[in-house]
Amino acid sequence: MNLLVTVLAFVLALGPLIIIHELGHYLVARWCGVKVLRFSVGMGRVVWSRRFGKDQTEWAVSALPLGGYVKMLDSRDPETAPKDESEWDREFTRQSVWRRIAIVAAGPMANFLLAIGLMAILFMHGVEEPSARLRALPENSAAYQAGVRGGDTVVAVNGAPVASWSELRWQVLQAAIEKHEARLELRGAHGGTYGATIPKSAVARLDVEGDVLKGLGLDLWRPQAKVDKVLPGGAGERAGLQPGDVVLRADGRALADGIAFIEAVRAAPGRALALEVQRGQGKLNLSLTPERDPAGRGMIKVMVAQAPEMVTVSSGPFEAVAKGAERTWETSVMTLKMIGKMITGEASWKNVTGPITIADYAGQTARIGLVSYLQFIAFISISLGVMNLLPIPVLDGGHLLYYSLEVLTGRPLPARVGEFAQRAGVGLLLMLMALAVFNDLVRLF
Repeated sequence: MNLLVTVLAFVLALGPLIIIHELGHYLVARWCGVKVLRFSVGMGRVVWSRRFGKDQTEWAVSALPLGGYVKMLDSRDPETAPKDESEWDREFTRQSVWRRIAIVAAGPMANFLLAIGLMAILFMHGVEEPSARLRALPENSAAYQAGVRGGDTVVAVNGAPVASWSELRWQVLQAAIEKHEARLELRGAHGGTYGATIPKSAVARLDVEGDVLKGLGLDLWRPQAKVDKVLPGGAGERAGLQPGDVVLRADGRALADGIAFIEAVRAAPGRALALEVQRGQGKLNLSLTPERDPAGRGMIKVMVAQAPEMVTVSSGPFEAVAKGAERTWETSVMTLKMIGKMITGEASWKNVTGPITIADYAGQTARIGLVSYLQFIAFISISLGVMNLLPIPVLDGGHLLYYSLEVLTGRPLPARVGEFAQRAGVGLLLMLMALAVFNDLVRLF
């Protein structure tokens, strides 16, 4: 069943993104007066097609499901060259360079517009996320040494407002990529606000491929160690724990939250723990001896509150569109910076992912819920737009590079140079695809 969900989620995510991308090319080509011969979803041999409209454009589904294309009237290819003198004005290469730029750029732009629209809908709907309230910090962490304290809530990073944990992570990640200091503004647990600056040296050392917040010592706030349920036959029941009990101390050490209690239990298999428990208005002492689980850790068969504090992040229509555009821009810039770091060796090429990893994430987010799935689709749409704008021949970005040179020099790129660049581009693209699939298989096995 999980495999079926993953495959369906992958198809339902990637299929519409390809169609939207190619529709961008198609609509602008028609607007510029260029005749479109075929609109294909998929590559390779056509397995199904129908013709519609005045131009009898062929709408097709092709055998290879990755990608798609729009075939226009083009004199460079004998198969698509105009057959009638009256059609030459509608041929692609006869259009002005600015029209050709518009047609080629329309595909990636369609992906960016889709991402903005999806994010705007999510912001208007409201997204429930963990708040930016902090758990108690390790005293040797960079954030603690900068003056950040547990129980407080981050409200801004480097001047950018923060309303949730994901926004906090996003802002810290950007600071890490740009190797800037992280200036936090926090709201105290008992009122009032204060600032704390994590120095550039600490932020620059963060692993952008890992959990940047954990790297600074920041973690989600959790509620007290309150017992939600006691399962029969376990060590918790034998010790006398009851639902509603709040465990305050273990072996004399104060427990900040439920996670701290779980960690204390796991670290004491077969050893008695002296607990201080609050039950109602009173306190009592209990002795708890965790059993040893198959992994050698302590277990007591008790369910303890762990859920973080949640907030609903929502916006009005105009603010939602602005936030969607801002997030799309920031994600695009961050993607390009990561590509730059991979080229310079500052980031690992393991970050290059292919269809297997994308399908896996599609399935995971689909199982979480519609909001997570739509967020995933928006992110993939941005990635598709950015990747297509890279100046690699055979991609949209490669063609835009040719036309930009034509604008600067006043004449088109020589045909021989274009052919050589196309071959080099195909080779580079195949190598990137092979690397992506290799990384996927390494992650899988």
